[in-house]
Amino acid sequence: MKCVIVGGADIRDYERAASYVKHEDYVIYCDSGLKHQKGLKLAPSLVIGDFDSFGKPYEGPAETITLPREKDDTDSMYAIKEGIKRGYDSFLLLGVTGNRFDHSFVNIAALLMLDSLGKKAKIVDDYCEMEVISTDTTVPHTYPYFSLLNISGEKNEVSISDAKFPMDRGSISSEYQFAVSNEPISKKDAKITLHKGRVLLVKDFK
Repeated sequence: MKCVIVGGADIRDYERAASYVKHEDYVIYCDSGLKHQKGLKLAPSLVIGDFDSFGKPYEGPAETITLPREKDDTDSMYAIKEGIKRGYDSFLLLGVTGNRFDHSFVNIAALLMLDSLGKKAKIVDDYCEMEVISTDTTVPHTYPYFSLLNISGEKNEVSISDAKFPMDRGSISSEYQFAVSNEPISKKDAKITLHKGRVLLVKDFK
């Protein structure tokens, strides 16, 4: 059971986004994220927002938290903190990257915060999956491209095997992001070994 947070950025492939959600998951809609309810076919467990972008207060049976318009946290960050408060250890963020770079960056940075708290978290948009990894993992060969990015500034030591561009204990810095657009070898899953630190893993759908 995970906490699913739906923001107001564009979602074009509702079928793919909804495929990541199970019926028992706890779904939080953030403000204008409510516009995706019909497309996702997911009833809200909780609605959070200042409703500056949705245009009107939510009218429905789900629990609602109305926020002030002037606040330190974005609606999506407040929703993440609310999910943590309610005891969830796994998070899925939908509709949180897109036309507002600043909000997109804040939501991607939230993956670092959740990882630091020992929570599993993933962002899914129309183009890719994003997650912070601090342990060994694999990239299924069904993903045509993947990238490893240093968004924390921390030192890391990474090995990549069974990929077009292998790496042996390389270090990716925040100033020089060279581990971009790698490819799993045909019909083999790429292997990523984290000897030290953590990185953002981006798996492209096409």
